[in-house]
Amino acid sequence: MMRNPRKFCGLACWVILLAMAASALAAAGGYHLIKKIPIAGDSGWDYVAADTEGRRLFVSHGTEIIVLDLDSGAIAGKITGGDDTHGAAVARDLGRGFISASDPGSVTIFDLKTLAVIDKVRVGDDPNGIIYDQKTGRVFTADRGSKRLTAIDAKTGKIVATSENLVGRTEHLASDGAGHIFLNMQSLNTTLKFDALTLKQLATWPTAPCGLPSSMDMDRAHGRVFVGCRSGHMAVLDAETGKIVAALPMGKGVDACEFDPATALIYCSTGADGALWIFHEDTPDNYSLVESVKTQDGARTMALDRKTGNVYVAVAGFGPRPAPTPDKPAPRPPILPGTFNVLVMGR
Repeated sequence: MMRNPRKFCGLACWVILLAMAASALAAAGGYHLIKKIPIAGDSGWDYVAADTEGRRLFVSHGTEIIVLDLDSGAIAGKITGGDDTHGAAVARDLGRGFISASDPGSVTIFDLKTLAVIDKVRVGDDPNGIIYDQKTGRVFTADRGSKRLTAIDAKTGKIVATSENLVGRTEHLASDGAGHIFLNMQSLNTTLKFDALTLKQLATWPTAPCGLPSSMDMDRAHGRVFVGCRSGHMAVLDAETGKIVAALPMGKGVDACEFDPATALIYCSTGADGALWIFHEDTPDNYSLVESVKTQDGARTMALDRKTGNVYVAVAGFGPRPAPTPDKPAPRPPILPGTFNVLVMGR
């Protein structure tokens, strides 16, 4: 006789069943290419950032940030951000946006409605990752050339703090919204934790077996830091202790990961294999691969529209890689003319 599962399935059993159901629900309806949005120009690119509430997508492209309408895909405007733009951060509560650029190092402040430039602030050399933290009202940049963090007051545009020399190559960063900043040190295989007000370094955590840590996002409600590593792993760190609670294999060459708290899905784009990797947070310490979807070789950066669940991936076609020289021991292959696109991946 079949027994009533509600009577004999304990709490732990039900937690497992609910996690399996959530994972199966998340996997229903695989991601695929919906469309390509061509963007003119043959310059390089870096990060892509989605403003879900404002329905805008900010795509770095050479000296400009191309602004796309998230609903139509049409170009809504352009912002000149410097000789080598990297990323954009949005402060909706202030009506401002911020662009990091290596010219040799600045943050351009612009109006979110008009896209007009408000100011330009000199920070450290080669600022790469950039985020806005609403709790402190600050914009933080990871200045690779100067090997430091810089904090800017988002209202005044003034630099209010800088970290000490961090020695290694800085990469992406994240805020927990509770007074802390986390930063990947790619060349040192570590993740650092800082006080968001003083930029004093509070902790250093190794990321092994996750090597060359690059991209980062957080589950702030459960205190988990997601670190995408170019060696081919995603590590999940406890934001209090730094303990690695999970390490999941994925493709190599990642440069962007985003977490959606509404679905408990983590998205990572890997350029070496040209794939979008999607994981599910079953519990704060347990994770499962939902799917790996082909995008395009070199598609290493992406942004998530949390309203639709669509993922926007920047990519271009490449020609043959040049031979190494003393000045450029690891040269990048040239971008083929007319091939820069934003891929829209959805269900």
